[in-house]
Amino acid sequence: MNAPSDLSMKTDEVLRVELEVFRREHRDLDEAITALTERGTADQLTLQRLKKKKLHLKDLIARIEDRLTPDIIA
Repeated sequence: MNAPSDLSMKTDEVLRVELEVFRREHRDLDEAITALTERGTADQLTLQRLKKKKLHLKDLIARIEDRLTPDIIA
């Protein structure tokens, strides 16, 4: 989550590595949210923070995927 917002300064290889790390983090957060919800051990503020972080990762993943996917002119 410490990635700079300017993705154009990074190489494709760096972006691919970061993409996998962010996907793993997103998946881990999803599992944590599910576990906390099922057990009922988390307060709403904690769940809200985890969901916000997960959404931020989802947006970051989408931006990196857009950067790595070449534009196709039809």
